[in-house]
Amino acid sequence: MEASPAAPPALALHDVSKRYGRYWALARLSYTLPQGRSLLLTGHNGSGKTTLLRLVATAHSPTHGQVEVQGRDTVKERDAVRREVALLSHASFLYEDLTAWQNLMVLARLLGLPSPEDASGELLTKVGLGRRSSSPVRQFSAGMRKRLAIARLLMKAPSLALLDEPFGELDPAGIQDMERIIGELKDSGVTVVLATHLIEQGLSLCEERLHLQEGRAVAA
Repeated sequence: MEASPAAPPALALHDVSKRYGRYWALARLSYTLPQGRSLLLTGHNGSGKTTLLRLVATAHSPTHGQVEVQGRDTVKERDAVRREVALLSHASFLYEDLTAWQNLMVLARLLGLPSPEDASGELLTKVGLGRRSSSPVRQFSAGMRKRLAIARLLMKAPSLALLDEPFGELDPAGIQDMERIIGELKDSGVTVVLATHLIEQGLSLCEERLHLQEGRAVAA
């Protein structure tokens, strides 16, 4: 009896470099993240963390090298990768004049969810916005926008969640909620890549760590 093929890694970086003009944001970066593991991405501002997350999310393409998600090339199989990945970034991509509930309903319908009303209501409650579901996003604080953005990520149900400074702009209660949500993502089998300056929280949530300095992997 033949052994079943091994599952591809959740994320694989093969000699990845990214250049903007004359500036190299990433240089010769290689790394493999097995499925079922979560990665803490650290480094000072400008070290390449956000650039790397954008490459994985297919928002940009590498100048050299190859990025793979679940064995799929992020350039050659971009559409398939985008169905697997969700990115929580500094830009919220929210509709300012729509309510929190309407924002989620738009995404739920785009995703073709069978019960968009129920899904939207449940997620708003989960992220602590149940009482503000009918408020327009333009009235939200930065922390409330972050909560709604994580609700959008959860609605997509990715296999790989990319979180760029998810604790930023949150109060202590919001940080606790975010830690709980990340833990639940991991428990459900989602691979998490977490970029944060809050090292203590990151180390408590991730099994692996990749530290970047001027676009290169170095010892933390």
